[in-house]
Amino acid sequence: MGRIFEKRKDRMFARWAKMASAFTKVGREISIAVRLGGEDSDTNPRLRAAVQVARGLNMPKDRIEAAIHRANSKDEASLTEVAYEGYAPHGVAVIVESATNNPTRTIANVRSIFLHHEGSMATSGALSFLFQRRGVFSIAPVSPEAMDDFELTMIDAGLEDVFETEEGLLLYSSFENFVALQAALEKRKCEIKSASLQRIPLSYVEVSAAHQKEIEEFIEEMEEDEDIQNVYHNMKLD
Repeated sequence: MGRIFEKRKDRMFARWAKMASAFTKVGREISIAVRLGGEDSDTNPRLRAAVQVARGLNMPKDRIEAAIHRANSKDEASLTEVAYEGYAPHGVAVIVESATNNPTRTIANVRSIFLHHEGSMATSGALSFLFQRRGVFSIAPVSPEAMDDFELTMIDAGLEDVFETEEGLLLYSSFENFVALQAALEKRKCEIKSASLQRIPLSYVEVSAAHQKEIEEFIEEMEEDEDIQNVYHNMKLD
């Protein structure tokens, strides 16, 4: 699971890095986090996670602060989180998360992309059982001699899985223990490179290389829409 997520994350951030709307998307996540939990990142874990993602995208500090202060403006205050479900080409399940101030426009765009790629939309909740909400943290390496103590401490805070990556460690928690694990990592002064709630597939669909390219084109077009925040799928990546 860790390797598959890392590949997906790498591809996602590679696309985001090329998109002019990358800062807009993370800015909206910051605004939503502020509206839900306030401007104080010390008491708002979702805001802390959003700021970490912004820093990972090299978003300037002044733009991060502007997004925080803009959260209660008229445009940002009307943002609504909406998730859409459906099938991409070749039977791959997809959940599309959006942050929009115009749900009518967003669903029309989402439906158009599904149709353009010969996919199909499903009713809300129809495909949620194929994914599990989990907290996902990417952190700097932990020294081998400290690893046993680190794992025991993090298990007490809700750690469920840990994987070594080229950049450090990838940690998973349940949806419910996301905040607790984030707090434990911060208390231990770990370098958190990213922290987010992800929809992790419970099983994967294998497709041919040609079909994978078609599905990736569908995902890229969906992610390019300014209202779309995240696109999750259960396609097995090579």
